[in-house]
Amino acid sequence: MKRVTFALALVASVFGTHAANAAPDWGAVGRALGKEGAVQPGGVYRVGLPRTDLKVTLDGVPIRPALALGSWLAFQDMGDHTMVMGDLVLTHEEVNPVMKVLVENGLEVTALHNHLLRSAPATMYMHVGGHGDPVKLAAALRKAIAQSKTPMGAPSAGAAPAPAPALDMAGLDRTLGYKGKANGGIYQFSVPRAEPVREAGAVVPEAMGSATVINFQPTGAGKAAITGDFVLTAEEVNPVIRALRANGIEVTALHNHMLDDDPRLFFMHFWANDDALKLARGLRTALGHVKVARP
Repeated sequence: MKRVTFALALVASVFGTHAANAAPDWGAVGRALGKEGAVQPGGVYRVGLPRTDLKVTLDGVPIRPALALGSWLAFQDMGDHTMVMGDLVLTHEEVNPVMKVLVENGLEVTALHNHLLRSAPATMYMHVGGHGDPVKLAAALRKAIAQSKTPMGAPSAGAAPAPAPALDMAGLDRTLGYKGKANGGIYQFSVPRAEPVREAGAVVPEAMGSATVINFQPTGAGKAAITGDFVLTAEEVNPVIRALRANGIEVTALHNHMLDDDPRLFFMHFWANDDALKLARGLRTALGHVKVARP
């Protein structure tokens, strides 16, 4: 009898462990959120929530959503629970209604700040985080996002695809030393740090916002508007500021995105509108002061 009891307990233990460690049902997460995502390298389920409803201009440049208006959420399986991190693009009027629902539903706000200067209308960026059951996290986030006008669901069937960026993309690749990708009319680069980034002891993959992001939006005649953010340790901050300013690139914000990160990181946002290859050379100089992974 004892052997039977032990055997049953062993089977229950094995199956219980398997269930606890089974990968989350990402389809259920997408349905709870109201927007489907895709699994990225590192097993991260990332959902893009571009603010296609906003018509923002900066220095006369209409800002495409993929340049600087892309809300996103990223879910990572931690074994016994799921971690979510994200960045919500909000108007001033939306900030407190969204924050109220986040706080009431046990989610964390880890930062609130600008990324751009002089944009009209002005936008704020609210970084969020949470731990728990992935479907419950998604449902809570959906309630909060509903306090804004963020479009949910699939794009309309009649929406025309964005044109390929009218830029020397191969030249940008050579100049920066990394391979970019076209997305929503923008040419984008993601440059990971050399060392792993951790939040509360857990590794934060590139898809969850731990990499330097550089975006180019063509503005005609070989020019581009650029923005994004450098991910920096304290000793890298001012060398990068000097390099950007020396190359005609504005620093528009400097702040944290996470609360318990290791190494402690600062996120530096930037802006310029000039010859694309000239700006790429300036950005490459700035990257020379950062401990980035080499391609």
